[in-house]
Amino acid sequence: MKNYDVAIIGAGPAGLSAALYAARGGLSTVIFEKGLVGGQITLTNDVENYPGLEKTLSGFELVERMKKQALQFGAEIREEGVKAIGLQGNCKLIETTKDEYSSKAIILATGAHSRKLSVPGEEKYTGRGVSYCATCDGALYRNKIVAVIGGGDSAVEEALFLTRFAKKVYLIHRRDQLRAVQTVQNRAFENEKLEIIWDTVVQEIKGDKFVEGLELYNKKSKTTMTLPVDGVFIYVGIIPNNSLLESRVTLDKGGFVVVDQNMHTNIEGIFAAGDNVSKTLRQVVTAASDGAIAGFSVEKWIVENKENFK
Repeated sequence: MKNYDVAIIGAGPAGLSAALYAARGGLSTVIFEKGLVGGQITLTNDVENYPGLEKTLSGFELVERMKKQALQFGAEIREEGVKAIGLQGNCKLIETTKDEYSSKAIILATGAHSRKLSVPGEEKYTGRGVSYCATCDGALYRNKIVAVIGGGDSAVEEALFLTRFAKKVYLIHRRDQLRAVQTVQNRAFENEKLEIIWDTVVQEIKGDKFVEGLELYNKKSKTTMTLPVDGVFIYVGIIPNNSLLESRVTLDKGGFVVVDQNMHTNIEGIFAAGDNVSKTLRQVVTAASDGAIAGFSVEKWIVENKENFK
């Protein structure tokens, strides 16, 4: 069984940032990733809001730079899914799809994923007009027509955000009233660029190379229509990738990991960082920030507890 100082689960921006700080701090560091290195950001064609970029990069290009930087300082990346984590005294045990490992500390950077509509065209046009992040992609739709799907706080707030760029924003909601807090609703009702389509669901996302329209069904009138749009933003919920952790660490009511200011969970030596953490903003820059704090905190925690690992 190979032992490391720190094992990081997930190779998105949070995991790669954590690996950079941990490895640069002299810790033997391994990252386990079951899928594509980079996570959800690799689906973003243009990253414009990451500090320090002289020109727009794709999400894939940005995480490739993060990956190279982490590897330069000695971090290892293993393409293995983690099946289980456990505790053995002061050590942490990691069972993967290929082998078993131990470490002094673990950083959980498993990320989250947007709840899907599960309609035809959604998967096909993801990254080509279908987005789950207005803050990431909104500026790409200047003077265009977009639709937002949902009726909760996130959907309405992001629809309002999109009115800064788009010439028209449709908010499509399956009910006859919004679920967002009243102050946010009031702002939506007062915004001339925002139109709400009630009692309506999306049946299909249509297009050619990119999104061109939505096929909608009104549940009250029982009629269908095609709505021409250049993009669609889906906000029907976000699901943290924390099924591995449910019996291990404290989660909030949404299933996100609860951490302190050092990204430490309720279990000694287990940290968390990125989109799977309970917080307000989920962006590549906040994921990288979480990872930096976690990587730094792990190094400090191991030094402070070195007597326990002899």
